[in-house]
Amino acid sequence: MTLNPSSRWSPADYASNAAFVPKLGAAALALLAPQPGELIVDLGCGDGALTLQIMASGARVIGLDASTEMVEAARARGVDAFVADAQALDLDNQAARFGQFDAAFSNAALHWMLDPDAVASGVFALLKPGGRFVGEMGGEGNLAALRGALRAELVARGYPVPADDPQWYASAEEFTRLYACAGFTRIEAQLIPRPTPLPAGIAQWVLTFRAGMLEVAGVPEPERRAVAAAVEQRLQPFLQQPDGSWSADYVRLRFTMRKPD
Repeated sequence: MTLNPSSRWSPADYASNAAFVPKLGAAALALLAPQPGELIVDLGCGDGALTLQIMASGARVIGLDASTEMVEAARARGVDAFVADAQALDLDNQAARFGQFDAAFSNAALHWMLDPDAVASGVFALLKPGGRFVGEMGGEGNLAALRGALRAELVARGYPVPADDPQWYASAEEFTRLYACAGFTRIEAQLIPRPTPLPAGIAQWVLTFRAGMLEVAGVPEPERRAVAAAVEQRLQPFLQQPDGSWSADYVRLRFTMRKPD
């Protein structure tokens, strides 16, 4: 699988420090409007917390995620989940096993997939004619302050930092062009600034969401908490609220589209 080397997930850390992710996926889920009896694929289903909400509609949902650990956590919740890379879908196997899908959904996952053209063409092939793709991802400008502080701290400590961040944070225009080239129509994509409270603080966010980046940069395990604490200190003037709480400078790209009939 063509996995992003900076994407590393611990289900336990995710459940403790990232519970806001599925909670804030409610707006995208409302756009999906799943119906009883529909067959829906959830791309990047993670631990299945949001997948369960789609299942509650009466739809049959197949969860796909590149993380074996997250798929195991989703299965433990009762989700029909499988390990798969959305950038390299085994389309013949998917078609033989499930047929074509009425809809595809994705929340907080597409920006980790660094071959978006492959994702777009794969989703297009999975859908029935007239099928819809709905979701939300990180968009242009997402986490600019937080990402900048982490990069600055790694540089200050002498660790290599890639020229480009290991995520695809697209503008609405770039996203629309790419999915139109894949064949989709009726594309609506919108950037939404969404400052997001972080109950566990910045340091825990770094250890949860950038564990892979710290590993790729070569930061030894014993030093990672110190790096995360230093990033939090750098961001105190910008992201800490007067009451001592923390928020992150999220920008989301929310979208809907259709495969032509």
